[in-house]
Amino acid sequence: MLPTISKALEMKLVELRKTLHRHPELSGKEFQTASRMKKFLWEIPEVQIVENIGGNGMIALFDSGKPGPSIMLRCDMDALPIEETNEFLHKSVNDGVAHKCGHDGHMAIIAGVAAMLGANPIASGKVALLFQPEEENGRGAERVLQHSFFETFSPDLVFALHNLPGFEENTVISREGCFASASRGMIIKLFGSTSHAAHPEQGRSPVNVVSGLLTGLTELPNLHSNFDDYCLVTIIHARIGERAFGTTPDEAVVMATLRSYLDSDMAKLTRNAEQLVQELCRQYKIEFEWEYTEVYPATLNESRANDLIKNAARLAGCEFVEIAEPFKWSEDFGRFTQKYPGAVFGMGVGVEHAGLHHNDYDFNDKIIPSAIAVFLNIIKLVNGFKK
Repeated sequence: MLPTISKALEMKLVELRKTLHRHPELSGKEFQTASRMKKFLWEIPEVQIVENIGGNGMIALFDSGKPGPSIMLRCDMDALPIEETNEFLHKSVNDGVAHKCGHDGHMAIIAGVAAMLGANPIASGKVALLFQPEEENGRGAERVLQHSFFETFSPDLVFALHNLPGFEENTVISREGCFASASRGMIIKLFGSTSHAAHPEQGRSPVNVVSGLLTGLTELPNLHSNFDDYCLVTIIHARIGERAFGTTPDEAVVMATLRSYLDSDMAKLTRNAEQLVQELCRQYKIEFEWEYTEVYPATLNESRANDLIKNAARLAGCEFVEIAEPFKWSEDFGRFTQKYPGAVFGMGVGVEHAGLHHNDYDFNDKIIPSAIAVFLNIIKLVNGFKK
C-alpha cells in the first residue's frame, strides 16, 4: 500500500513553494534557495545531506542499508530574469527575477518525496534526491555530474518531472525516445573595416553577411536532406555597427538558436551553420568567430524508465498521455540520460494555464500531491517500502 500524503504535509509544501516563489534566484546564485531547502531537509529523519553539488545544489540521500537498485530523482532550483506581473501575496520580491518555469513547485514536490521517505523507509537500495542549480543556463547538470558524489553513487535509473501548461491538471505526459529537443545558442561575431558612409566601397561592411545569415540560417533545415528528423533554426538577435550616419559598420553580431530532436542531427545542423558563416565571410572578405552557449543535448527516455512512469501514473490514479512528438523546448536532464537510463515526464497544470516563461505564470499547487504520488510509486516499484 502506498503511503498517503497528509493534508498537513501538503499545506507545508505549498507554503514552502510560495516562500521559494517570493525569493527567486538566478542560475548560479541560488544561495538562499539552497539554505531554505537544507533547513527543510534537516528536519527529516534518516536523511544524509550532501551539499555544494554543482555549485549551490544538494542531494538528500536515503540508504536502506540493504543491497538493491539505486535511483535518483531530480528537481531544478533556479529562476528566470523575468519581471513578474502577478499581484498575489507570494509575488517575487526580487526585481526582474521570478520563478516563471515552476522550479519552485518542482522543489516542493521533491521536498515532499523526501518527507515521505523519512517517514516510510525504503526496503532496498538507495534513493538520491537531487536539488540541481543552473538548469536554465544549461550548465547545471554537467557541473553536478562532475561532483565526487557520482564516483561512488551510480544510479541504475534517473527520473525528473516538469510541469506542463496546456495539459489537463494532474495528467502525466511522457514518451519513449526523445522527450525534449537538443538545442544550443550560436553567437556569430563578424569583423570588417569602416569607411565614410559616402564611400562604402572603401570599407568592408558585414551587412551582406548579416543579411545572408538572417535568411540562410533559418532555411538550413529545409535546404539539406541529410537530417533524420525535425530541425529548427530561430534568429533571436542581430546588431550591426553603431548609430553613426556618416560611418559604415565594421562589426556585427548574429545570434541564433539551433534545435533538433536528435543529437546526431544537431551535429549536422551545427556543421551546416558553420559552413554558411565561412562561405558568406569568404565571399565578402569579413573575419569571423563563433561560440556556443546554453548547450542542451536531447533528453531521451529509456524504455523501461518510461514504462515505470506509465505504471506509476496508473497506480497514482493519474491519466497517462503518450505524446506522438517530442517537445521543441530543451531540458538539461538530457545530460543525465546520456549517462544513465532514465526518463523525464510532464505533469499537466491546466489547459488554460499561463505558459512557461510568461510573466504572469505561477505554479499550480494542486498537482503537488499527485506528482509526489507518481514519484513514490516509482520508488515502490523499484525499491519497495519496509511497510
